[in-house]
Amino acid sequence: MIQSLLNGLVQGALYAIIALGYTLVYGILMMINFAHGEVLMVGAYAGVLVITGLVAGGMAASIGIVPALIIAVVFATVVSGAHGIVLERFAYRPLRGAHQLTPLISAIGMSIVLQNYVRLAQGSTPVYVPANSPEYRAVFESRGIEFGDVRVTPLDLFILALCITLMAGLYLFINRTRMGKAMRATSQDRVMAGLVGIDTDRVITITFCVGSMLAAVAGVLLTLYTGSAKFTMGFLPGMKAFTAAVLGGIGNVPGAMLGGIVLGLAEAAGIYFISPDYKEVYALAVLLIVLIVRPRGLLGERVAEKV
Repeated sequence: MIQSLLNGLVQGALYAIIALGYTLVYGILMMINFAHGEVLMVGAYAGVLVITGLVAGGMAASIGIVPALIIAVVFATVVSGAHGIVLERFAYRPLRGAHQLTPLISAIGMSIVLQNYVRLAQGSTPVYVPANSPEYRAVFESRGIEFGDVRVTPLDLFILALCITLMAGLYLFINRTRMGKAMRATSQDRVMAGLVGIDTDRVITITFCVGSMLAAVAGVLLTLYTGSAKFTMGFLPGMKAFTAAVLGGIGNVPGAMLGGIVLGLAEAAGIYFISPDYKEVYALAVLLIVLIVRPRGLLGERVAEKV
């Protein structure tokens, strides 16, 4: 059971950093970016291509597989961040004054566009992490840390350490920096924030960029965890991360973190105690229970009070 919960903690950490992208955008624009999962997928492909190139070119052997993975993650964040900026500028910004359903339809349309342009560029077959390379196997196929029957692999530690670092960094960025203060002001009242000199368009663009970069990291880590990436891979993690964001309280950054962890642990408990055949059902069951008991989520929806 402890091993299963540990696996759920790793999955939950991934859900949490994906959910942060949803909750950041919703907190400012009151809009759900349903193309977020596909931005994750683009980052995953970018990361796999870089890892494969570094391994094939021999650089991974000279610098080490962990620095090579960090390079791949950085490249993926740049690619996905650029996609997030383009999506905001051309798919969402022109529709800000439109009916609420219009940006939603645009987001679904962009999701389809991203899926198909990656399929056309990379093909329909999955791309695989070069897990058979000596450098990769030497690090990530070692036994790791063992406590009786419980084993923590180096990949588990890498994923947890990076996710925790990103969550802590985002929290400090939002609460301790000038841009974070501007994001919080824009979230509370966009019109008033503009009147006091905040460039709200720039704030919204940076919000999309930050959320997309977090999705890229999750995409690379998820690909390392599963071993492959496919052009349809963003849908299911995206939906689960959206569930995690609602579970913690949509628009609430700490809530998205908590929701992701709770969702991952709930899935692991369901797999262990009931059956792995219903893995995709457990997330929705937990969400349904929480919405009945606490409709605003575990920590409450972020709703600005205006006087």
